[in-house]
Amino acid sequence: MSNKPEYMLQMKRKLLAGIFCLLIPAVGLLAQEKIIQLYSGKPPGSESWNWQEKRQDTNLFQTPVVYNVVQPTLAVFAPEAGKSNGTAIIIAPGGGFHLLSIDREGNDVAKWLAGRGVTAFVLRYRVVHTISDDPIKEMMAGLRDPKAFDSANKIVVPMAVADGLTAMDYVRKHASDFHIMPERIGFMGFSAGGTVTMGVAYHANPENRPNFIAPVYAYFPPDIGGKIHSEKMPAFIAAASDDQLGLAPHSITIYNNWLNAKQSAELHIYVRGGHGFGMKKQNLPTDEWIDRFGDWLKVEGLLKQP
Repeated sequence: MSNKPEYMLQMKRKLLAGIFCLLIPAVGLLAQEKIIQLYSGKPPGSESWNWQEKRQDTNLFQTPVVYNVVQPTLAVFAPEAGKSNGTAIIIAPGGGFHLLSIDREGNDVAKWLAGRGVTAFVLRYRVVHTISDDPIKEMMAGLRDPKAFDSANKIVVPMAVADGLTAMDYVRKHASDFHIMPERIGFMGFSAGGTVTMGVAYHANPENRPNFIAPVYAYFPPDIGGKIHSEKMPAFIAAASDDQLGLAPHSITIYNNWLNAKQSAELHIYVRGGHGFGMKKQNLPTDEWIDRFGDWLKVEGLLKQP
């Protein structure tokens, strides 16, 4: 009788150890997203690029960034099994076409969306080559010479837009694989990613045209635009009046263009929040822009189960 408690204790320990061993791979699976290569070989236009993609976790922006993207990819963030509502969104992070704010304007947004039944894809598109190991410092130094900065960007912007269109094409063609509806695929982007968003919106064909867009504090140069598609493409637009780069008027232009084209649009201009607020918490109303985006998705019927 005296050995029974010890025997039971040993059994409990073995049982807990077994459960723990089973949980380890399960946790790993939840933490890892599927990575999709968008091109089978080297992407058109950058065949000579021979540098390697890198990541920087500690920097001036206080958020992880990815730079020197050579091979564009999509990272898939899928809802829990049985929770998908059939809607998908491709997310293009910002970073001045020199880097990608991969968490604050990418992965964190994707996780929020996946938690609400939306299958999210974070796009790593091609950016300007960074020579040093400090992409932010190098980018900030480049801004002191606007002409040279714009010249470098002009080379990669068409490539980034092409990557966005390729991503749209891939997701629509593989919609059934991800349990999503081909007529409910949207594209959103932040800052430079907003430029990619607008490039995709204007230059898509029927096969890779997004069903809705969400440019957030987008940089919208005149040469990226064109004729707006007549097919329905509602837009959610957000920015802050105190944007350090002065991009709030760009969002207003997009909004007016959409209204003039008889397209549905919703615009949020916050008095404070600065540029690049993304999923950053600042104890400001911009902290809740993502909730307003969720409200808009609901109004557009994009959170309904099919």
